[in-house]
Amino acid sequence: MPECSNCGSFVTVDYVRVFSPNGMNNPRVCPHCEDMVRDGVEVREARSVRQ
Repeated sequence: MPECSNCGSFVTVDYVRVFSPNGMNNPRVCPHCEDMVRDGVEVREARSVRQ
């Protein structure tokens, strides 16, 4: 089962297919990581509040 590399939450295979680069089995962040965003190859805190 795929899971978020940041928080460990379950994500669907479709989520991985859409939001992860080819060849990656686990996304770097997921919808449960509301205060985190992908920044190149890194994960960082969001600069603005997510709604």
